[in-house]
Amino acid sequence: MSGVDRLNVPEFERPIVELEMKIEGMRMDLATAIGERKASIESDISEFEKDLKKLMESVFSGLDPWDRVQLSRHPNRPLVTDYINVLIDDFQELKGDRAYKDDAAIVCGFGTFEGNKIMVMGHRKGRTLKERLECNFGCAHPEGYRKALRKMKLAEKLNLPIISFINTPGAYPGIEAEERGQSQAIAENIREMSGLRVPIITLTIGEGGSGGALGIGVGDRYLIMENAYYSVISPEGCAAILWHDAKKASDAARVLRLTPNDLIELGIMDEIVPEPFGGAHRDPRKAYEFVRQYLLKHLGELMAIPVEQLMDQRYKKLRGMGKYIEVAA
Repeated sequence: MSGVDRLNVPEFERPIVELEMKIEGMRMDLATAIGERKASIESDISEFEKDLKKLMESVFSGLDPWDRVQLSRHPNRPLVTDYINVLIDDFQELKGDRAYKDDAAIVCGFGTFEGNKIMVMGHRKGRTLKERLECNFGCAHPEGYRKALRKMKLAEKLNLPIISFINTPGAYPGIEAEERGQSQAIAENIREMSGLRVPIITLTIGEGGSGGALGIGVGDRYLIMENAYYSVISPEGCAAILWHDAKKASDAARVLRLTPNDLIELGIMDEIVPEPFGGAHRDPRKAYEFVRQYLLKHLGELMAIPVEQLMDQRYKKLRGMGKYIEVAA
C-alpha cells in the first residue's frame, strides 16, 4: 500500500499512521546499517515505538461518537466479503431477484459456519473505486432486497439459520430505486423477516444506516462491532436537516445516540463484539476471531430454542426496542 493510500484515514488517526510509516522506514535503514549507525537506529526505533504506544493510547482511549462513525467507514476496515472468505466454508453465492436484475450491493448465498449449514447475506461496499461503483457504495436497490428475501425464504424451507452482515449508509435514494418500489421492498423484508421460522443473527460490522440496514436487519439477536454505528439517518443527513449544515455531523453524531453503548442501553442491540485496539482494520485476523466466537455462541443458543418459543422471543424483542415517554394529551 502506498504512503498516499495509507494516509487516506480519519484525521485523528493520521499522526499515528505517519509515525508508523517513519518507524517502518527506519527498520528498512536498519537492514543495511552496521556498527554505531545500527545501534543508533535501534535506539531511535525503541524511542519512537514508545511514543507510538503513548499516542495510540491517547487517541483510541478517548473516541467520541463521530470518531467511531469515521472508524466504521475506515477504508481498510474488513468488509462482508472478507468475513465470508475467512469464516464461511464452501460459500455458494446466489444472484438475482428473478424480477429485474442482480444487485451487487447485497451478497447472498449458502455455506458452512463451524460445521453448521447456514444462509449468509450482507451489504457489499467494495474495496477499490471500481468495486465501490459496481456495488453503489453499499447502497442497495429494491432488487437487492428482493434477492435477499428470496434466499431467506429458501433458507426457511431448508430449515437453515441466517446470518446477516450490516454495512450500509442507507438504501439507494435515487429516482430509479423509487420507481422500482424501494420503500415497498424494504417494508416487505421487515415484515417477512419478522416471521421467518429459523434463527436469524444480524451483525453490524460498519455502518447501519436507516431502512437500508433494516431491509436485511430483522432477527433474533442483534450484534454490533465496537466501532460500528446504527442510526435512523447518517450524521451528515441529520445535520443537513436540523441545522442546514452537513459540517455539523459531529454534533449530530452525539445527538443521535448511535454508538454501541447507546444502542445497548436503548435495548436495540443485544451485545457488542469487541475489536482489536484501534479498530478492526489494525488487526483483521483478531477481528475475524472475535466475530467467529460471538456468532458461534449466539448461533448455538438460538438453534437450541424450539421454533414457537423463538418466534415468541423475537416478537417480544421487536416490541421492546427503544425507549419512549408517553405524554398525556
